[in-house]
Amino acid sequence: MTALRQRKGSKGKEGSQELQKPETTLETKPRIPAGGVLWSVLWSVVGGLVAVSLGLLTCIYVATLHENDLWFSNIKEVEQEISFRTECGLYYSYYKQMLQASSVQEGLFELINDNTTESKRTINLLQRMNIYQEVFLGVLYRILPIQTSLEPVYFYIYTVFGLQTVYVIALYVTSWLLSGTWLSGALTAVWFILNRIDTTRVEFTIPLRENWSIPFLALQVAAITYYLRPQLKPLQQKLALSLIFLSTLTFSLTWQFNQFILLMQALALFALDCLDLVSTGKVTCLYLVQVSSLLLVWLLQFFNPMILGSLALSFIVAALTVNFFQKNLRSGCFLTRIGKLILHLIFVISLTIIMNYLTKKALQLKSDEHIYKFIKAKFGLGSTRDFDANLYLCEEAFGLLPFDTFERLSDSLVLYPYIWAVSIMTIVATVAAVRNLSDSTNTPFPNGKEEETLFLRPAVAYNLSHTVVFGLLAYSTMRMKYLWAGHMCAFAAYGICSDEVWRPFLKVIRLHTTARERLIRYTVPVLLLGFLYYKFSPKLLEEMSELREFYDPDTVDLMNWISTKTSKKAVFAGSMQLLAGVKLCTGRVLTNHPHYEDKSLRERTRQVYQIYARQSPEDVHKILRSFGTDYVILEDSICYERRHNRGCRLRDLLDVSNGHIMDGPGENEVDLTPSPHPRFCDEIRTDQPPYTTYFTRVFTNKTFHVYKLKKGKKKTKSN
Repeated sequence: MTALRQRKGSKGKEGSQELQKPETTLETKPRIPAGGVLWSVLWSVVGGLVAVSLGLLTCIYVATLHENDLWFSNIKEVEQEISFRTECGLYYSYYKQMLQASSVQEGLFELINDNTTESKRTINLLQRMNIYQEVFLGVLYRILPIQTSLEPVYFYIYTVFGLQTVYVIALYVTSWLLSGTWLSGALTAVWFILNRIDTTRVEFTIPLRENWSIPFLALQVAAITYYLRPQLKPLQQKLALSLIFLSTLTFSLTWQFNQFILLMQALALFALDCLDLVSTGKVTCLYLVQVSSLLLVWLLQFFNPMILGSLALSFIVAALTVNFFQKNLRSGCFLTRIGKLILHLIFVISLTIIMNYLTKKALQLKSDEHIYKFIKAKFGLGSTRDFDANLYLCEEAFGLLPFDTFERLSDSLVLYPYIWAVSIMTIVATVAAVRNLSDSTNTPFPNGKEEETLFLRPAVAYNLSHTVVFGLLAYSTMRMKYLWAGHMCAFAAYGICSDEVWRPFLKVIRLHTTARERLIRYTVPVLLLGFLYYKFSPKLLEEMSELREFYDPDTVDLMNWISTKTSKKAVFAGSMQLLAGVKLCTGRVLTNHPHYEDKSLRERTRQVYQIYARQSPEDVHKILRSFGTDYVILEDSICYERRHNRGCRLRDLLDVSNGHIMDGPGENEVDLTPSPHPRFCDEIRTDQPPYTTYFTRVFTNKTFHVYKLKKGKKKTKSN
């Protein structure tokens, strides 16, 4: 067999330069000796074992904190259920409902045709809420032979704590893939544990949707990081895409905010595609994975219109459509390409807005309008008296990220390497983007080799955009910091252990050698791990030795009274947070609840909350009876609230929404007027005739006051 090769010295200088680039890009890696292969395998196995160990350690850590904080194993069942505060209790109640049903079929039927979550309504809970995880665990607990050895509540909480293992391992793998060494993953996991306050809140909000969802988002990011590696074989690409699809689907199915998170991710991919930092083919595949996941969630949630009306779906379809028709986007000089990109951006945004508007118009969708009102008011695009928007604005969780967060992150030494890595890679990405846009050959990935992207690997580019986008989201809305802080640990560890970060820095200061670079990459993380162990291990041991106990006798008394003294079909009105506990602990019918993604429910909640406004007893009675209310629960902590400042107390929000001036000294808007009635929740305690005509006090303690509505006055409606 013959072969042709270039003769030495037969080409001129120009010809040799032309052949030089493809020669280097197609060059195969030198063969690794057998001993080197064995060492590489052993090193990888050790890294895998460390990943699993640190993941399990995180699971045990948060489970221990939960037990020590509540003495969960020693308290009564009703106390265990009360510990699932606010919406957590509502979600857990459906897991309990699945277990109490006579069969799986009956349990599913009750969830699809539920008439206890909202009085006088029958709703499909699988469509309205993201509770497939409760259904799955309920079915799994029934079929597994564990009923005699493990109580249902422990099966539930251990599953959620177990997902923290998946979360930490996914972050570990992401950092490992980026840096090329599992020391980076180990540093990621250690930082995740040390910054628990900012990376997770699973130990005290177990059933919260994000605790189910975010681990799968981290798994998706790890799979995307692998998928964007160069020169993957077709089978490897298919396996990576399959994992991306499954993790995206699970993430989307378990959290109602999935569409907003996927929109942020799609925007990051869109920017990378426009700047030629990731190939259009792979971005298109990721778009299609997102679309298929959302559509499958739409089917599983019984054609939930919020999915079809989501901005994420409209944006992805718009981006794919414009990409299909705008063929010459990557041709021309630098200024020409900038102009084309601006035009491309205008087309995509315009088509997104048009598609989203028409979709919502066709579906008559208004379920998410409160979010846009909140965003508009939050960024100063106009003041609002909208009750729902102000309810979000006044919650600390939806405010800006507090400064003490950065103090904690600095104390654990994760903030500084994070800023270091983001700064250097942003500079590198900017240079790479400018170089790519300056290339008029329209071949951002010559010969199909994605490693040709100047200076920046696609996987690094994606993770850089991911951490920047979600970092900005976390800064603007504190609750979203849990989407960012975990990945922040992974990217900071990558910055410590990666040659891509150290090499340009060492070259700038003229100290670069391969040996020095390698020494720094492996020495710095080991020294840092040792320092973190020395500084924080005593604090962690002390934290895990602190023993507390759940104590809420007033709520326990209330739940016991409801369970023993009221009909099982009785309808209760009150605050959203408390009623979720009433549903879980007693199974009674509710007028409203904390799952706020429904326009009619939001209006119903505002009406029920008139019990804390300045309204006449007749009007309050009429409102409550319209929802079939039998009992109303009043809370002193809301009626006489001091947690928020004036203007953000619930009674203030109601007063402003009703056009009334607020309590206490301070300014009021000029068009607000005094209410002709006293505050209902305060005045009803006097037991004066106008109130005793409509309400009878049936239970009271230091925190709660329960009144039974007199049905005899129902005919006053027609007066």
